[in-house]
Amino acid sequence: MRIGSGAGFAGDRVEPAVQLAPAGVDDLVLECLAERTIALGQQRRLADPDLGHDPLLRTRFERLLPVAVAAGARVITNMGAAHPLRAGEVTREVMAEAGLTGRVAVLTGDDVLDRIDPGGPALEDGVPLAEHGEIVSANAYLGAEALLPALDADVVITGRVADPSLFVAPIAQRMGWDLDDVPRTAAATLVGHVLECAGQVTGGYYADPGVKDVPGLAELGFPFADVAADGSATIGKPAGSGGAVTVGTVREQLLYEVTDPTGYRTPDVVLDFREVRAERAGEDRVRIGGARGRPRPEELKVSVGYRAGHRAECGISYAGPGAADRARLAADVVTERLRGTGLRVRADVLGAVGDPNGECRLRVAAMAQDRAAAQVVCHEVESLYTNGPAGGGGVRTDVREVVGIVSALIPRADVSTQVTTLEVPDATARGRALPRG
Repeated sequence: MRIGSGAGFAGDRVEPAVQLAPAGVDDLVLECLAERTIALGQQRRLADPDLGHDPLLRTRFERLLPVAVAAGARVITNMGAAHPLRAGEVTREVMAEAGLTGRVAVLTGDDVLDRIDPGGPALEDGVPLAEHGEIVSANAYLGAEALLPALDADVVITGRVADPSLFVAPIAQRMGWDLDDVPRTAAATLVGHVLECAGQVTGGYYADPGVKDVPGLAELGFPFADVAADGSATIGKPAGSGGAVTVGTVREQLLYEVTDPTGYRTPDVVLDFREVRAERAGEDRVRIGGARGRPRPEELKVSVGYRAGHRAECGISYAGPGAADRARLAADVVTERLRGTGLRVRADVLGAVGDPNGECRLRVAAMAQDRAAAQVVCHEVESLYTNGPAGGGGVRTDVREVVGIVSALIPRADVSTQVTTLEVPDATARGRALPRG
């Protein structure tokens, strides 16, 4: 089977996914969710119960779904974020508007806010969760087992599913692998880990001019994996796309976010990278294999969001002779004026600090418990116009609430999931059914 990666983070580009969809992929996975992303989704949903899903979902799907459905590629994504059911409804609307027909499956159950123990310790520091601040979200990392029942659909929407698990489920389904088969699940998890960040394995976040050159970065293509029956896989990208698939790009992604290469914990398997190999298999082709594993853990990781206060971020620019000195003086002035507030204030001078005729910008940032205190910081920066050094201009201020993130564990048995199927009953649809199994 061939499985592709159509997004690696919430703000990813859609053009490479549209290019990849007709490149013979059976499944196209868009991984758009991180710890901060889902917490921000929960924050949006608190303000408006109709929000919480990925704000780019409609824009992405209006361009991608007509191409993917026509090519027979099933689309799987965690753009449901904090509101998967609403994301499913929007997806159904997009498909109907485009004259497509089929099924949208929505996986829910990752939201465990009502089951998490506020007195339990955070994994990062051992401090009880509730002591970090008011808990506003708790989302468990679901695994491939929860996703399997949703795969009898043309588009699959989830909330928090572990990144590699988004790939493990369709690989296991199409290859006929049992998730209790640890070697097979380890192999599928390795593929998912390599593909989950999309452009990072084709040269994005890798390029370093003169050290690690990447051709055609402006037209960066996204990767796919051809998965073999023995669990090995070959990583590639569409012909004519920019970027590169090399042993170097693959190795960097193999190490990405892996704290312990002997025991990388996922909901599906504890992955051991020590015997993993990446070998060139042709132009823009790298073969990977050698993953080992141990049985899946009995606890699931939970991403817990809490109210961490408000952040003020402000700036003012200085240009011309003495710009750096005037910006430094402004930093000293505003820091002194805020000294009595008890806030931790950071002031940095950025720009052409070594150029006597250059332009510099003072950036001031601070955290406060409430919006009013944060606004004080912005007011003092704005007052530098006429109460600070000469020639200041271009003041910009921003205050926003911050949702902090810590992690916890929850017994797997305490998490229950559900799949909701939404039909797109447009009788004039142009789409065709996808191959199964």
